[in-house]
Amino acid sequence: MEPQKSAQPGVVRSIEKMVIGGLLLACIGVMITGVLLRYVMVPITDALDMDAISFFWVEETGEMLQTWLALIGGAVAIAEGAHFTVNFLMHRFSQRAQQIVNVFNCAVIAAFGGLLAWQGWLLTGLNWSLGTPALGISLGWFYAATIVGGLLLIVYALRAMVHPPDHSRGIRVD
Repeated sequence: MEPQKSAQPGVVRSIEKMVIGGLLLACIGVMITGVLLRYVMVPITDALDMDAISFFWVEETGEMLQTWLALIGGAVAIAEGAHFTVNFLMHRFSQRAQQIVNVFNCAVIAAFGGLLAWQGWLLTGLNWSLGTPALGISLGWFYAATIVGGLLLIVYALRAMVHPPDHSRGIRVD
C-alpha cells in the first residue's frame, strides 16, 4: 500500500502562488497608476491651473511590493526547481555524486537564507521606529520581507535536500 500524501503542501503552495500573484498584480497596478498620474494627470492639472496630484507614494509602494515579491518568489522558485541551473556536467556524474552536489547546493542556499533572515531581523528591529517619507509606515515592514524570504529559503532548501527538484525538463546534452 502506498503512503498517503498530505494535502497540506498543495494548500500551502496554492496560498503562496495566490500571494505572489496578488503582489504581482498590485505591483503592476501601482506602476500603471504612477505612470498615469505622472504623464496624464500632471499635464491636465497644469493646463487647468489646479493643484498637482501627489503621487510620491507610488515609488515607495512599488519598492515595497517588489521587495516582498522578489524574496517570496525567489524562495518558491527554489521549492519548484525553477531557478536557472547549469547541468552540463551533472548528468556525467554518478547518482551518488549528483546527490552530494545537490546537498551541498541546498546547504549553501539554506545558509544564505539564514544569513538573510538574521540580517533582516537586525535591520527590521533597527528601522522599526522609522517611517517612510511618503506613506508614513514603519520601515520595518520593508525589511521584514528579508526575514520571511530568508526563512522560506531555509525551509525550501532543506526540503530540496531530501526531495530534489527535477531539473530534467530542459535540454539534455549527452
